[in-house]
Amino acid sequence: MFQVIIAIVVIVFFLAKLFWQKNKKAISIGEFYFWLIFWLASLVLVVFLKQLDAFVSSLGFSVPAIQVAAYLAIAVLFYLIFRVRLKLEKTQEDLTKLNEALTKLVKK
Repeated sequence: MFQVIIAIVVIVFFLAKLFWQKNKKAISIGEFYFWLIFWLASLVLVVFLKQLDAFVSSLGFSVPAIQVAAYLAIAVLFYLIFRVRLKLEKTQEDLTKLNEALTKLVKK
């Protein structure tokens, strides 16, 4: 029970910081909603862990819900890394094109 209380306090802290950053306009609205959903899902997972364990076992999994959540989180992280890599490659291509255009402009 003590671990659940600590987890809830940490999540509430991060939610408060998230709203503070939104009010300061330090993050975009898309980032805000992404992190809001993430922290609210984490809060639901922590609060309803025993019920989620029963639900996960009824689906046929032999591991606790927290392990299933960790596996899903790892899969999502790999997907996000893939997306960042694609965006980085696109940025590199754009920078190369910009550099070529600037070089042509300077040579004229």
